[in-house]
This record gives sequence, structure tokens and C-alpha cells, in this order.
Amino acid sequence: MGNFGIWVITICLIFQSGFGFYLPGSYPLKHVVGNYLSVKVNSLTSIDTEMPFSYYSLPFCKPVEGVKDSAENLGELLMGDRIENSPYRFKMHTNETEILLCQTNKLSSDDFKLLTKRIDEMYQVNLILDNLPAIRYTRKEGFMLRWTGYPIGVKIKDAYYVFNHLKFKVLVHKYEETNVARVMGTGDAVEGFPSVGNKGSDVPGYMVVGFEVVPCSVMHNGDLVKNLKMYEKYPSPIKCEPTTVSMPIKEGEPIVFTYEVTFEESDIKWPSRWDAYLKMEGAKVHWFSILNSLMVITFLAGIVLVIFLRTVRRDLTRYEELDKEAQAMVNEELSGWKLVVGDVFRAPSSPALLCIMVGDGVQILGMAIVTILFAALGFMSPASRGTLITGMLFSYMILGIAAGYVAVRLWRTIGFGDHKGWVSVAWKAACFFPGIVFFILTILNFLLWGSHSTGAIPFSLFVILLLLWFCISVPLTLVGGYFGAKAPHIEYPVRTNQIPREIPAQKYPSWLLVLGAGTLPFGTLFIELFFIMSSIWMGRVYYVFGFLFIVLVLLVVVCAEVSLVLTYMHLCVEDWKWWWKSFFASGSVAIYIFLYSINYLIFDLKSLSGPVSATLYLGYSLFMVLSIMFATGTVGFLSSFWFVHYLFSSVKLD
Repeated sequence: MGNFGIWVITICLIFQSGFGFYLPGSYPLKHVVGNYLSVKVNSLTSIDTEMPFSYYSLPFCKPVEGVKDSAENLGELLMGDRIENSPYRFKMHTNETEILLCQTNKLSSDDFKLLTKRIDEMYQVNLILDNLPAIRYTRKEGFMLRWTGYPIGVKIKDAYYVFNHLKFKVLVHKYEETNVARVMGTGDAVEGFPSVGNKGSDVPGYMVVGFEVVPCSVMHNGDLVKNLKMYEKYPSPIKCEPTTVSMPIKEGEPIVFTYEVTFEESDIKWPSRWDAYLKMEGAKVHWFSILNSLMVITFLAGIVLVIFLRTVRRDLTRYEELDKEAQAMVNEELSGWKLVVGDVFRAPSSPALLCIMVGDGVQILGMAIVTILFAALGFMSPASRGTLITGMLFSYMILGIAAGYVAVRLWRTIGFGDHKGWVSVAWKAACFFPGIVFFILTILNFLLWGSHSTGAIPFSLFVILLLLWFCISVPLTLVGGYFGAKAPHIEYPVRTNQIPREIPAQKYPSWLLVLGAGTLPFGTLFIELFFIMSSIWMGRVYYVFGFLFIVLVLLVVVCAEVSLVLTYMHLCVEDWKWWWKSFFASGSVAIYIFLYSINYLIFDLKSLSGPVSATLYLGYSLFMVLSIMFATGTVGFLSSFWFVHYLFSSVKLD
């Protein structure tokens, strides 16, 4: 039965990888013809600065009823999303043209400077209808490109032009299950109730399955709209030409905003409406990445097999076949790893720090596996904004139990079963990595606060995060530590000598080999890393979590193999200080990922402007790299610990 379950999950992951299958994150809304549809606005975003700003920080039209925030979850707030209502509204299946939105006040000097600055920084407006972001299509060199959102404006020959007319196209699909449920409201919060027998339940309705926008810059006559109200018809025809611009921004002059909307019936079914956003490009590249990783794994697995079958097994078999007298003679002529039998389990330097880092690494790795697996199976759809970050946060907190257990049990193992100090180790495991993250985020947050960005975490959310940390994560880690203290410590198979053995001089520094070992795990990861970085910093939707899960599994295998091989090599040259080296043999992949991040900043994010933006990028990259170092280092250390324990429990040496 267990094997069947594994096969089902594997098939689901492969299906997800190739075809973008996902479980929807919300329910279909039935809209009767003539019902009002409300458009919402998210934060203004730019790949030039990576700092989001509120839509209403610029002189745009505001709704008659006033600006209202939508309810946002923890993940949305942490990502800098600020979803608000907007004045744009449509009537279901009713085409409308030349709709006046408003005429702004005359642009003040500050408004003019801010608007032109945001145009220079390539800021995009992000609209949302029925939970679907507005999508924009452009043609370049014969290829159709998809973008979410549209630019505020454009600069041509020292003149700034604003996109003040929007041409919307809403794709709708006929609602087929009129007798199942009637869904009221147009927001993200949906209220459903049975409609069988209700009056009007047979009225045909439609679901929104697509939302496209074409921005235009149109010269409007301000005098024509002085006496007009919002949603009244603009007096003259409006010609929307996306290839030409004609509405320059001038200080002291108002801007007139208009829009038009057309509805089009589509064959797209409601569950497939996100396909336009999730169309996976470069599937062959992802498969190449996995094949590349498999080649590295096969190469390393061959080395491991040689170590186990030829070297270790041969030595042990030959040794066990000898009689006692011969064994005594062999003991005098021992070489390689057998010579360090009395020192191999000698406590490392800074043992508490090692235990804490391994405990935190187990917690981070567990969080990554749980989150990516759930995302790959479709439970964290992009339709449910912020669920990925929220899921990561809560799985990390719950896995505090694992961190406390592993850290304390390892501490007791190193201390030969001594209970002393386990509370301190569990407490430090609960605070060490989150403390580093909190320090980095606080510094970055001050930068964002200073820039008045919506990316800044509000003070109230800071308090919530601190409460989650100290009221959930810390107690759970201490509980895990308690169980770790109660669990039997791992018995060493050999005794440790009182006087440490001198390590022979090496031809080359052993740390050089450790740092170089990180190139192999990096080789399995770097192709997928490009897609992840593009998703985070270039505003692209990343939704190939099936591939990512496979790459994660391959990464774990490579880290274990690399660390195991290096530990064996160190023992063979009589270097018994393997504890920290096994951690950093696989953990050193973080150095290469950080160097790749700097390379990505210089060559791929060429447009990133300003020291604040670069600091934000490097700060978030440092946070990501530390997480990877803890997780990969833990895999390397635990695999090496198992290997050393197995190796020396198989040989009988006095």
C-alpha cells in the first residue's frame, strides 16, 4: 500500500510538472447579465527598484465610496501586496465605450515629479478582476509576449506620456451548474447557498475566465468633461492606438482618465482560467536540469559504491578472516581510517553551535519539503495569493518540534548521554536562525519604511510575527527538546582515547576540498535557480513546483553523497576532525548560490537602480543563502554521521 501511495504522488508530480495541473484556490462566481463587476488594484511594482508602492500614492482616480483595503492574509502582507478597491466597474456581458472615469486636479510640482519618477522607474499598474490579474499581450519579433499589469506611462524624447485610457476585454464562460449553488458578491470573500427552488435560479449567468487590458495614451479635452460625472459618456469618440502616444504630462494641468470594456464568450473552462498565466515555458530546460542532476548523482553514487564495496568491505572481510594473533600484528600496521578509531568520535569544537545549526537545518529542510510538496500537488495555487508564504511560515513553526528534538539528542550524543544543558541548546535552536532572519528583515524594513514602500512590514505585523515566534515556535522547540532529552542517546561503537592523536601534515588545506565540494550540489540546482530568481525579481509566475520537488530530492541525494565521500577521504588521511567539515562540504553550496545571486544582479537585473534596491536584493539573497546552507549542511552532516557510525561499528578494534 505504501508503494502504491508513493507511485500516486510521483505520477501527480510528473503530471503537474508537464501540464500545470492544480487544485483551484477559490470558487466560481456566477454573475447574471447586468450585474456589476468591481475591479481591484494591487500595489504598483517595478523590476527596476523591487519596491512596491500603493496605487493611490499617484494622482489616479479614486472610487466615489472612498478607498477601502481588501482583507489580506499574512503571506500577502509579507510580500508587499496591498489590494484596494478601484473606480473601474463593468456590467456583466454589457459592452461599454468612452466611459469617463474622472479628471484629476491640476498636477502639483510634487505630483508631477513623483509621476515622472515612477515612469522612469518602469512601474506597472496591477489590476484584478474576480481574483484574476489583468494580462497584457505585446508582439516582439513575431513572438507574442504575456505581461501582468501595464506601465503607468512612457518617456519619449524628454517628454512623459501617461496611459490614461484603458481598453479592457473580459472573457466569460456560461455558468453551467445553475442548480448547484448561487454565489453572491464579486469580491474574494464568497458567500454560497443552495439555489434549488429559488426564484431566478434558472437565470443564465456567466463566470469570468479571462481579463485583458490594452493601455493607450489619448489626448482628451479637459473642457468637455468639466460638467460630467464619473461613468458618464465622453462626448467625442476615443480611438485607442497602443502604438502611438499623445497625452503628455505637464505640471499644472489635469489628466482625464477614460476606459472601455468589451465582453467575449470563451471556450475556456473555469478551472483552466489560470492557464494563460501559468503556461510553462522551457519545459525542455527543466528536464535537462533534472537529467544533468541525475548524471552528477550517478557519478557520485559510483564513487560511494566503490568506497563501500571495494575499500571498506574488502578491508573488513580480510580483517575478520584473520586469527587473533594475526589481528594483533595487523593492528600494529594499521593505516588510513583505522588509525583514527580512538579519535573519530571525539567531540568537535563548538559542539553546541553544531547541534543548534543541525536542528535548525532539519526544521528548514522539513519546511521546504512540506511546502514544495503541497504546492506541487496544487494546494497552494496562485489564485490564493500569499498561501505559499503563509504555508511556509506555519510549517516552519510546527517543525520546531523536530529542531528541538534533533538538536538536543545530538547534544546528548556528543556529551555521552549527559542531560546537562539541554534546555539551553533547545532555547538557542529556537532563537538562532529566526534571530538572524529577524535582524536582516528589520534592517531591510527600515530601508522600505524610509522609502514609504508598501513592501515594508507594518508594525502590527511585526508584533504578530514576534508573538508567533515566542508563543508557538519557541514552546514547540522546547517540547521537541524535552523529547530529545528523554530519548536514548546514540551509543558510539568505539571508545575515545584521552589524548588526541596528532593529525599528519596535509599536502593541501583540507578546507579547500570542503569549499570545492559545493560545486557538485550547485551543479544540480543552478538551472532551476534561474527560474526561481526570475520569478522573485522579474515578476514572473513560478508554478513548476513538480520540477522543483524533484530537484530538491536530487539535491538532498547529491549533498549526502558529496559529504560522505569527503568524510571518507579525510579519515583516510588520518584527519579525524570530520564533524564541521561534513557540514560545510555540502553547506558550501550556499557560497556558490550567493556568487550566482551577485552574477544575476549584475548581468540579469541590469535595470535595478539605486543603493536601496541593491541592498534589498543582497539582503534577501543573504537570507535565502543562509537557509540553504543550514538545510544542505544538515543533510551532509547527518549522512556522514551515519556513515562513520556504520563504518566503525563494523570493525572490531581494541
